[in-house]
Amino acid sequence: MDNNLKVSIIIPHYNNYDIIKDCLESIKNLTFENFETIVVDNASSDNSFKHIKDNHSDINLIKSKYNRGYAGGCNYGAEFAKGKYLLFLNNDTEQETNFIEPLVDFLDQNENVSSVQPKIKNFYKKNNFDYAGASGGFIDYLVFPFCRGRIFNTLEQDNNQYDDNIKVFWTSGTAFLTRNNIFKQLKGFDEKLFAHMEEIDYCWKGILSGCENWVIPESVIYHKGGQTLSYDSPNKTYLNHRNSMILLLTNFKFSRSICTFLFRFILEIVSSIYDLLKLRPLHFLAHYKALIYLLFNINYLLNRRKFTSKIRTKSDFDILSKGNILRESIVKKYFLFNNKTYKKIIQ
Repeated sequence: MDNNLKVSIIIPHYNNYDIIKDCLESIKNLTFENFETIVVDNASSDNSFKHIKDNHSDINLIKSKYNRGYAGGCNYGAEFAKGKYLLFLNNDTEQETNFIEPLVDFLDQNENVSSVQPKIKNFYKKNNFDYAGASGGFIDYLVFPFCRGRIFNTLEQDNNQYDDNIKVFWTSGTAFLTRNNIFKQLKGFDEKLFAHMEEIDYCWKGILSGCENWVIPESVIYHKGGQTLSYDSPNKTYLNHRNSMILLLTNFKFSRSICTFLFRFILEIVSSIYDLLKLRPLHFLAHYKALIYLLFNINYLLNRRKFTSKIRTKSDFDILSKGNILRESIVKKYFLFNNKTYKKIIQ
């Protein structure tokens, strides 16, 4: 780590140079100056690596021998990072020129905070929040995620209703700044998660170890979304549901994990039937593929539990009682009671 270098921007990339091209051009316009840019090419099968190398000589381009996914790509990039802070950034984002300063300033002034994220808006509908992170993330007790500005597939317009800095449960992997030393202490992202929910897992471990996560809406970026893995992909359904259940089974205390999983299992069945009724058979099967994964990876789950037990400084009751986790089902509030906005959810 270089004590004089403030920020290392880390961008994992897989295929389609056009996706990352606009992101890298946007970075050139940043007003913040004390940073390096690291791009990890996840063994792209096209000519991405060559195009990046030929057109962006100012970045540190690293080629992985295999596709490590978002989690592994970020971890690999972090091995080369020299900055005090790590800024993980999706390759399909564009940023307002001054988006880094508010994030850095907040970490500089709050030593108990490990991660901060900007307000994330949709690139194509710039008045709307983006699906992936919006203005700060939360989970319910069944480990279903939601955001200020996005509940399931309902996106709110940004009318400055979520412009206050607040403590959140998770910061979005689309773009968040974290401390290099904390990232190393928590062993980075769990690479077996591959993609989706890895940032929630990281932030949860941060909370267990005594840190906080915040959203700083003064900082703004724009996200295209679904460029590497389509929102309609059955594999996205598989990863989201599998990883969510992995977190549920390993980040809570054992008794709470088992009791809560029984309710979650029922919802998985209901969700799979919903996909089947919508004539999405591959998404239907993805739920059961996720459950089968859990059954055949018990040792992995036990090893995760050992690590979370080792770093734990807070009880589940403490986290739940302080509002870090919604103690009601977001599924029930959204689908049964038609609560479609964050403010209605938390009433």
